[in-house]
Amino acid sequence: MLQVITPHTVRRLLVAAGASLAALGSLAAAPTAVAFPAPSPVLPPLQGVERTGGDHHLTVTVRGAGGGADGAFRVDCHPAGGDHPDVAGACRAVDRNTRWGHEPFAPVPEGTVCTMQYGGSATARVTGTWAGRPVDATFDRSNGCEIDRWDRLVPLLPDLSK
Repeated sequence: MLQVITPHTVRRLLVAAGASLAALGSLAAAPTAVAFPAPSPVLPPLQGVERTGGDHHLTVTVRGAGGGADGAFRVDCHPAGGDHPDVAGACRAVDRNTRWGHEPFAPVPEGTVCTMQYGGSATARVTGTWAGRPVDATFDRSNGCEIDRWDRLVPLLPDLSK
């Protein structure tokens, strides 16, 4: 069967080809990567005046962790002291999570997509003062984001990944 090409058919083909080219052109102009803000630089270890006395005192209260990890522990940093099982390690954990523009005890931001995994019933509350600022933070292991948040502060918080 022989098909006749009419001016109407040619016009439809040209419109379809033009639309396809326009779509391809817009894809080529689209960014190929999502731009994220540069990570905040890590603060150098606290030195001099910042390490003095009254602005690095924390109380950590842990419940539901088991294995002797439950209880309330005092942590003083710069200089290190207190009755926490690993005072020096606890201070290092908070120091390494202290960055410009980032609170080491900040909650997971609202709207964050987290894996639906459960890390157990352990909870912790950290209160006190860090770098001269008040701290009152709660922790749990209810999803992947909360587990990651907890694990970043090990050994201030007990290591439950074992």
